[in-house]
Amino acid sequence: MGVSLKPLGRQVMVITGASSGIGLELAREFVEHAFDVLMVAEEPEIEAAAAGLRKPEGMVLAVQADLSDPNGVEQLFRRVMQLGRPVDALVLNAGVGVNGPFIETDLEAHLQLIDLNVTGAVHLAHLILPGMAARGEGGVLFTSSIAATTPTPYLSTYAASKAFLLSFAEALRVELKDAGVTVTALMPGPTDTNFFARADMEDTRLGQMKKDDPREVARDGFEALMAGKDHVVAGAKKNKLQVAAAQVVADKAIARLQGPMVKPRSGDG
Repeated sequence: MGVSLKPLGRQVMVITGASSGIGLELAREFVEHAFDVLMVAEEPEIEAAAAGLRKPEGMVLAVQADLSDPNGVEQLFRRVMQLGRPVDALVLNAGVGVNGPFIETDLEAHLQLIDLNVTGAVHLAHLILPGMAARGEGGVLFTSSIAATTPTPYLSTYAASKAFLLSFAEALRVELKDAGVTVTALMPGPTDTNFFARADMEDTRLGQMKKDDPREVARDGFEALMAGKDHVVAGAKKNKLQVAAAQVVADKAIARLQGPMVKPRSGDG
């Protein structure tokens, strides 16, 4: 059974982490399916990203807010409430990574990752989901990752944050089923975005591998949400194989395999 979203109307969707990459392409999917879109990111580039998606018909708004800060989440929610319209779709996509040995990398960077990837997502979901449940319709898409299924040395807090989001999405799906709200987890693999540059991973084996097209990943996520699916492993076939392998191979063995792929300077030579 599909989600109770009707993209023929002018429904409202809110998407975080929308200035580039998968988030921008997800916003594009919703705009092209006749949604009014509120795009959010910490970077000032969110204004240009929104401008690039605007059409004569419909609404595309930009909000610059730091969702790793509770004040930024509340600022965004106030802007959403100012629309005076219900949120029909919520895409919790904002996220960052920190690459390197945990004990050698900056603690503040790891704590900020948790604040954005985990705490910010929980905070915003708790503000917006009650309205959906009260109306008996709506859909939520969490951008998790195939990393959610595999403990990943040198990306320890990132993989853990994505595992949290996957578990959280699956739990909310059960809780909200009778309320008419669907929850879907998008699980991309390595995707051609600025994630690897921001996480200082361009010198890793994973950073130098061929990556999936963010437009195709976004399309997979949009279609899964509209179909009311529990989750979708997006992108290349190897992503699905990795998730399948993670279900039968011990975590410690998977961790040993994953570590060399993302270890700093593993792509040298």
